[in-house]
Amino acid sequence: MPTVSIITPAYNAERTILETIESVQKQTYSDFELIIIDDGSKDRTVELVQSIKDERLKVFSYENGGVCVARNRGLPHATGEFIAFIDADDLWTPDKLELQLAALREHPEAGVAYSWTYFMYEQEGSVVPGKPVSFEGNVYPKLLVENFLAHGSNPLIRRKAIESVGEFDSTFPHCADWDFYRRLALCWPFVVVRKHQIYYRQSSSSMTSKVEGIERQMLAMFEKAFQTAPSEYQYLKNQSLAWLYEYCTQQYLQYSTDLHGINQAGQKLWKAIRLHPPILLDDYAQSLMRWFFKKWIQVKLSLGKF
Repeated sequence: MPTVSIITPAYNAERTILETIESVQKQTYSDFELIIIDDGSKDRTVELVQSIKDERLKVFSYENGGVCVARNRGLPHATGEFIAFIDADDLWTPDKLELQLAALREHPEAGVAYSWTYFMYEQEGSVVPGKPVSFEGNVYPKLLVENFLAHGSNPLIRRKAIESVGEFDSTFPHCADWDFYRRLALCWPFVVVRKHQIYYRQSSSSMTSKVEGIERQMLAMFEKAFQTAPSEYQYLKNQSLAWLYEYCTQQYLQYSTDLHGINQAGQKLWKAIRLHPPILLDDYAQSLMRWFFKKWIQVKLSLGKF
C-alpha cells in the first residue's frame, strides 16, 4: 500500500487537469496513489486522464455532486496512512509531499502539516506569494478567525485524524475546507512547512455575481462553528465576521468593473471595521482601503462622474 493517497475532484477540468497531474508526478516523494474523482464531467477530462500511463493513477466516475461530495467519495478509495487533496486546477512544487511528510513524522502528535501558497491570477498573468504564517500546535482559535491554509489543495493529513472528525460538510461548498480544518484543529495539533509550495489558481469563477452566495455560506459556517466552539473562544466571533467582510471586500475589488461592485466593496469594508475596529491597524486592511479608493476613483473617471 502507498504511504500517501492524493484525492483530486475533477469537473470539466480538461484545460488544467494534465498540468495538475504532472505536478503530482514530479513529486520528489513518489510512494503515493493519485485518485481522480470524475464529478460528472461533460468534456474530455476522463479521456485525458485515462491517456496517462502511470500505475499510481486511478480514476472513478460519478454523477455530479460538487467538490465536497467528490472529495468525500475519494476517501473510501484511499489506502494511504496520509491523505492529501489537490483540486484539478492547482499545482504543487516538487518537494511539497516530501517536506510535509517529514514534518508529520518529526511531530507524531500532529495531525496536519500545511505550507504557504502562491496565488496565480490568470487575468493578470501574475503569481503572488501569500502571506507567510507560522501557526503551530493548537491553531483552533486562529482557524476560528481566518482560514490561513487558504484552500483545499494545501495540507497533508493523517488518515486517523480524518477518521476522527468525519467528512467534508457539503452544506457550504465554498468554505467546506475551512470548516474541515477547524474541526481537525479542535482535536489535533498542526505543523507548518515554512515554504511556498502550492500554486492556487484564481479564475473568473470567483466573479462578483457569486460573492453574495459565498457570504451566505460563510455566515452559515460561522454559525455552526461558534455553536460548538468552547466558551473561552466565543469572544472571537466579531473578529471572524470582520475577516469575512475583508474577504468579500477583496473579491469585489478584484473583479468589479462597475460602480455598484465598488460601492459593495466599500460597504463590506465598513462592516469589517465596525465589527472589529483594530483591523484598522492591520497592514492588509490598510491595503484594502487604499485599493478601494484607487479603484473607486478609476471607475468614477471611466464613467465620467468627476
